[in-house]
Amino acid sequence: MKESKTKALKMVLIGGGLALVAGIFLMVGPPQLLAKSETPEFCASCHIHEAVYEAWFHHGAHRRNQCVDCHLPNQNIPVHYAWKSIDGMKDLVLFHSGHVPDDIRITDHGKSVVQANCIRCHESAVDMIAQDRPCWDCHRRVMHKRSGAIETR
Repeated sequence: MKESKTKALKMVLIGGGLALVAGIFLMVGPPQLLAKSETPEFCASCHIHEAVYEAWFHHGAHRRNQCVDCHLPNQNIPVHYAWKSIDGMKDLVLFHSGHVPDDIRITDHGKSVVQANCIRCHESAVDMIAQDRPCWDCHRRVMHKRSGAIETR
């Protein structure tokens, strides 16, 4: 019995070590993988984001920005990559389990991140404005679904 516990512990340690090495390799290993995963084209490679990518690409108010500029926390690098991992894994699980909703809606956490990034980028313009309302209440065309040809109510 003791031998099987030792063997199981050994396998867990080996598996954990391999997972750690694989994670580090994927994060910084292949050339430009991390940089590529920050591009709008990477986000659009998952077909659930094709429509929002097309809206951003053709009519988006912030075409010079990457998806991660608005949709991930940008106050510091560890928080950025932690949420990038969490959001990416959530999208991956939803996609491969077939539980992607037809109407993708931003979460409350996502709304707070986008609002903070609006204020971060437009800080000088919003200094004198009450910031208790979401920016997109007035600036409706910055929302993917209300941009250009696919504008909806």
